[in-house]
Amino acid sequence: MKLKGYILAAIAAATYGTNPAFAVPLYADGMNPNTVLVFRYLLGLPILACMLLLRGHSLKISRRELMPTAVLGVLMGISSLTLFEAYNYMNSGIASTLLFVYPVMVAVLMTFLFHERFRATTALCLVVMGAGLILLLRAPAGIEISGMGVTLVMLSSLTYSIYLVMTNVSRTIQAMPTLKLLFWQLAFGSMVFLFMFAIGTPFTPVPCASDWINLVALAVLPTVVSLGCTTVAIHCIGSTPTAIFGALEPVTAVALSILTLNQSITLRELWGGLLIVIATTMVVVSDRIDPILLRVRKMFPRISR
Repeated sequence: MKLKGYILAAIAAATYGTNPAFAVPLYADGMNPNTVLVFRYLLGLPILACMLLLRGHSLKISRRELMPTAVLGVLMGISSLTLFEAYNYMNSGIASTLLFVYPVMVAVLMTFLFHERFRATTALCLVVMGAGLILLLRAPAGIEISGMGVTLVMLSSLTYSIYLVMTNVSRTIQAMPTLKLLFWQLAFGSMVFLFMFAIGTPFTPVPCASDWINLVALAVLPTVVSLGCTTVAIHCIGSTPTAIFGALEPVTAVALSILTLNQSITLRELWGGLLIVIATTMVVVSDRIDPILLRVRKMFPRISR
């Protein structure tokens, strides 16, 4: 069960990391973030509906399920919108890297609100991951990191952290079939973007046929696949390990920049990616590492106090 959770968490992180690769070209063609996202969510709905019907499941949602599912959908919608808006204020790679302070937020929320034991391995993983993110977090020469961009990314990270925690602790959410849950999350999440249109955000039409490829890719990879894998992973290993695995996303972003955008990678970025991989690997073998760390701690009783 744990191995399945680790694999799904890694897939979720890798596919979520494709967001900038598909979204930024759409911006270049004149589409705004809100329009890109409404297409991303709405195109995901028929995909999930077909998958549910093929499996013989109903789309019907009960009154008990309605409120928590709606809250999750709105949280996801806000998280997506603030992140995609941040791409307009700062380099998308930097934005995607900054987003991954959310494992720390999740660990803090689970520890202080739900009394989850803060494991020694978790603390060490967060330190190693943070070092890796610092190495990856470098602005290109001559580019300043936007304060508004940072604020938007932090809001995105916070709302996504709450989303992960709620998915982990809500018994109603845990009892729902994954595909049904995702369908209604996207449905309620799309209301965020429709609301933005209602208050004056302009709708920008799809400029050309090739842009539909990017929109469909956004609906499939960082939406249906990533969110589906995230939900199942949380059920298997919990929200904190799943969140830590999310730090693989900047590694995906760097890899895509090399493969699709012909960008080079520096030694600093390579070391940053390596540290993140080490941190996520430590999560997988945490059951073996924890006893070692506890023995080391007992060797220094004054520090343990």
